[in-house]
Amino acid sequence: MTPVPASPARNGFRSGLAFIAALLLSACGAQLPASQAELEKAAGEASDAIPAAQAPRATAAATTKAVTVQNPILFVTQVPLAGDPFSSRISTFANHLPEVDLAPRGGDLMIRYPDGTLRNLTREAGYGMDGQQTANAIAVREPTVHWSGTKAVFSMVVGAPTSVYGTDNSKWQLYEVTGLGKGETARITKVPHQPTGYNNLSPLYASDDRILFTSDRPRNGQSHLYPQLDEYESTPTTTGIYSLDPATGELRVLNHSPSGVFSPIIDSYGRVIFTRWDHLQRDQQNYSKFEPVTYASETANASRASDNTETFPEPRERSNTNAYGQVNGFTYNLFTPWQMNQDGTDELTLNHIGRHELSFNYLQRSFAGDRALADTVNTSLIANRTEINIDSGLFHVREDPRNPGIYYAVHAREFGEGTSGRIVRITGAPNLTADKMTITVVSAGSGRFRNPLPLSSGQFVAAYTPSSQFQRGIELRLHQLDTDSSGRFVAGDPLTPGIRKSVRWWNGSGSTQSYDGLLWELDPVEVVARQRPPAPTAQLAAPERAVLGEEQVNEAALREWMKARNLALVVVRNQTSRDRTDRQQPFNLQVPGGVKTTNGTGQLYSISHFQIFQGNQVRAYNAHKRGRRVLAQPMAVDANPANPGGPRGSVVIARDGSSAAFVPASQALTWQTTDPGGEAVVRERVWVTMQPGEIRTCTGCHGENSANQAGNAPSQNKPEALRELLRHWKQGGGGDGGGSSVARRRNGSNPLSPGK
Repeated sequence: MTPVPASPARNGFRSGLAFIAALLLSACGAQLPASQAELEKAAGEASDAIPAAQAPRATAAATTKAVTVQNPILFVTQVPLAGDPFSSRISTFANHLPEVDLAPRGGDLMIRYPDGTLRNLTREAGYGMDGQQTANAIAVREPTVHWSGTKAVFSMVVGAPTSVYGTDNSKWQLYEVTGLGKGETARITKVPHQPTGYNNLSPLYASDDRILFTSDRPRNGQSHLYPQLDEYESTPTTTGIYSLDPATGELRVLNHSPSGVFSPIIDSYGRVIFTRWDHLQRDQQNYSKFEPVTYASETANASRASDNTETFPEPRERSNTNAYGQVNGFTYNLFTPWQMNQDGTDELTLNHIGRHELSFNYLQRSFAGDRALADTVNTSLIANRTEINIDSGLFHVREDPRNPGIYYAVHAREFGEGTSGRIVRITGAPNLTADKMTITVVSAGSGRFRNPLPLSSGQFVAAYTPSSQFQRGIELRLHQLDTDSSGRFVAGDPLTPGIRKSVRWWNGSGSTQSYDGLLWELDPVEVVARQRPPAPTAQLAAPERAVLGEEQVNEAALREWMKARNLALVVVRNQTSRDRTDRQQPFNLQVPGGVKTTNGTGQLYSISHFQIFQGNQVRAYNAHKRGRRVLAQPMAVDANPANPGGPRGSVVIARDGSSAAFVPASQALTWQTTDPGGEAVVRERVWVTMQPGEIRTCTGCHGENSANQAGNAPSQNKPEALRELLRHWKQGGGGDGGGSSVARRRNGSNPLSPGK
């Protein structure tokens, strides 16, 4: 391979090793803990074994011990890091950066067969090198096996500085490998049509063979916005999950994540499951020493705003408001499991699980003076008893192939743990409401686990270190897992005898670093044929479908009109109805002259407007770093009815509590309800992306799980706000210079639809 130009590497640490591909001892396989059956029953799911792939052809290679892992395991090796330095390849966030000291070159894509033999697939295909790491040096990560079990897609960075003070502009890119069977020849090809100037990671095959992946490409492709900076440390981050058709080159952004998205999978129900970093807080670097700059828009030649005032959400420190007294400060930091359809529709937390069902003491009440609001969660109303505390989260989520709806993940802290920690089991089948979901710790001991992998045979594999601290010098190797007397996972024998390598590289400061020893073993995946899951699509619910019918609006035509304008439609049936366990924000709510929903005593809040914010990448720093951070700013959509009495970007809440609005698509959104004077009452505080043409419905504000605050079932009213919006749209109020694109009709029996 020819050398690739590069950027200066950051200071790093010693790493590297001389490669020896060895035969392998194995271990006794661990069956899933005995309590699994109870969780399956709770999830209401059948336990169906996934058909296994045909065994690879036998070879003459000798083995030292019979093993119990029944299928090949594809995994990667990694030159060890000095613990978990900030923004390294194994960190919780900013782990996409390709600099050689954050992702040391020298690892490979490996496959381990049931008889214990190993193959180095990247070396077979002509990638990677020993000793001094230069033009053909590689680092590899996150393989995913195709449904057929015959090939895999993975991410690889190729190249390293070739001289002292040399540069390296290499990026993580997507590659596909074939020839996984014994006796076959490994071939690696670069996935065509992918974004070439950006880091593309975590690839997987969609049900229709599109490739989904995360990337740090700006969501709209505008290079002057690169890189997107997260909402916490203003550090470069991935921007979302993308869909690529390798045959046609069609590229679409499926979700826009202002602080990063990580490790997506597709579960047996066809849902894309991933970890997202949730903040939605004001900029903690909005201080003079960072020299913050707020641009008037995302355009390359945008002017600078006169000040850096932010309006959403509430301030980071306690403040006063004229209407409701003291408002407690808001800062938030959690890595949360999310889901969406494979076309990007219906993005929400896994089964709509809320922060209050994950972190029981998650935030102070929003209004300090309202004693009816709560700072803690009444856990008697939810099934979960394992707290996922703030400044931590759930990583490397994998579904159990034998038990659909059961997932395993690692619970790890934000810094210094390399996304390693204890293994937890999550009940998350689609038929479970969030208040019925459970998270259970299923690992034991003082060591640390990473990349948990339940196998189709019922066995379990994970990366493991016996060290209680993720620090310099630890081993991190793949082990089969056994269970102890309490049924919890413990590390069994390693899957390999250890893979060694000796490497050297030049870092960004011009010095040479080296490593000689065992490589880390990460990102295991089972090489086995799997049934392709369906690809679910969003369906319009009955109340909203009824309104469209009564208003003679053709749903398909409405969706096409929105797609042509990069718009979506969001409908909330009753803004006064909130989930019964979420009492950190006001829950005694009324629409003036309309519906009211309350529980007990406490202040009654009036809400009149539904204000929507879009995530604009407009914050930069003269004294900090290149790139821009996302800020929540009132949306700018002309298609909605005018609301002169409400705040910018808002629509009126109807008397039945409903609201409906056309909103920007393919861009992160959030919202709040306000009182008649425009003062914020209930803030969403989480980002959601909608697809062009999507009609997104919610039953209430933080939609009810089993019951709302008054003990009632989720709202089923036909939303009057949707009816009013459709009438406005039919009469030419859909924007586009006065609505000339919308057919105007007063009478007739045929459904109204937009004109050409």
